[in-house]
Amino acid sequence: VQLQASGGGLVQAGGSLRLSCQASEQPFNYIATAWFRQAPGKEREFVAAINWRGSSRDYARSVKGRFTISRNNAKTTVYLQMNNLKPDDTAIYYCARTLRQRYTDSPADFSLWGQETQVTVSS
Repeated sequence: VQLQASGGGLVQAGGSLRLSCQASEQPFNYIATAWFRQAPGKEREFVAAINWRGSSRDYARSVKGRFTISRNNAKTTVYLQMNNLKPDDTAIYYCARTLRQRYTDSPADFSLWGQETQVTVSS
C-alpha cells in the first residue's frame, strides 16, 4: 500500500487549502489515518486523525476549529480541510496510517507514511 499526499501550496493568511491522502489500495486492517506536519527546525507534530469508520476524529489544539479531517465513503482517501490558515501552519505535511488498535499522537505509532506536500502561508 502506498499513500499519496497532495493539495499543498502557497496561500495568504486567512486562506484555505484542502489536502488529500490517497491510498493505492485498501488494507483491511488499518485502524486510522492521520496528518502530521514538520516545520523547519522543529519536530514532526500531530495535526489530526480519523479512524477507519470515520466515527472518531482527533485534532491538535493548535488547529481545532480551523481544520477538519474527513474521508470518502470508499475509505481510500482522507482529506484535511484547512481554513483560516496562519503563518505558523507553514510546514511539510505528511499523511500516515496506523495498524495499532490503540494509538497516540506520536509519529512512532504510525507505520505507513506517504509522500509529503508543502504548505506555505504568507502573512
